[in-house]
Amino acid sequence: MIRIVLQRLALGLLTLLIVSAVIFGAVNLLPGDFAQAVLGQSATPEAVAAIRTQLGLDQSLPVRYAGWLWDAARGDLGVSFAQANFASFTGRVDPSATVLAQIAPRFANTMFLAGVTAAIAVPLAVGLGILAALWRDTAFDKGANIATLSSISSPEFFVAYILILLLAVVNPVLPSLSNIFPGMSFGERLEKTLLPALTLTLVVTAHMMRMTRAAILNLMAQPYIEMARLKGMRPLHVILRHALPNALAPIVNVIALNLAYLVTGVVVVEVVFVYPGIGQLFVDSVKLRDIPVVQACCLIFAAAYILLNLTADILSILSNPRLRHPK
Repeated sequence: MIRIVLQRLALGLLTLLIVSAVIFGAVNLLPGDFAQAVLGQSATPEAVAAIRTQLGLDQSLPVRYAGWLWDAARGDLGVSFAQANFASFTGRVDPSATVLAQIAPRFANTMFLAGVTAAIAVPLAVGLGILAALWRDTAFDKGANIATLSSISSPEFFVAYILILLLAVVNPVLPSLSNIFPGMSFGERLEKTLLPALTLTLVVTAHMMRMTRAAILNLMAQPYIEMARLKGMRPLHVILRHALPNALAPIVNVIALNLAYLVTGVVVVEVVFVYPGIGQLFVDSVKLRDIPVVQACCLIFAAAYILLNLTADILSILSNPRLRHPK
């Protein structure tokens, strides 16, 4: 088991290395002069050249990538281009100008939003999947499938605006803007996070519910399930005690994939609700051409996605002993 985990971790690190190269190359090959964008159109060529030298933009792409990767491995994600003038002319780096200082609180906010969403979506999706399998082909089963497929088929911003209309305008029970700031109590923070969390819940519930339903139904024709039925066990007890434990591998996989989406795919929802998370920071940094912040956000997105996929693989192996003994 330890060997399998180490193999998965090595594969994950290799994947992250390849993704980091793609991220760095794609961002730095964008058209335009980043130093010119920082200083503005009225800057002199000498000032632009000085900023390019200070930011290392005059070096070759492989050299810049190697330096960025080495610094990132040591936890140094660089300095924001938005603070380049201050850092350049004073000869020192303001701690608040570092990429890490800007990302850390935003990433904490995104993780809080993802945690609230997961606390709602995972039990709801698994419960709906179990009930849909229990009452297969009934009105409940068809209604749950229609509702979840409708929500996942709609664009995220459309779902967000519908919820704002219903829960913040027509029935003002939740705030429409998630203006989170330090020092808020947990209750206030939860209240302002609830509407974007409900939006994400509607988006991710369908995948998890349908996979739970399909995984359980695939096992219902197995001999041990038939034996449990013949013993007179109640249908719900059969599903919870015999079918669900053996269906955990695919369910865990789809839950992990959706949790990865909650970290990496929240950009649209955070922009709609003006939620101060890493997705909102990513969009703002693209507008400002703040390249170190954009690269760091992309790297965090990739690392989170790879880590959650590795976790899903490991949990699947632990829940299914047959995967530990390949043929």
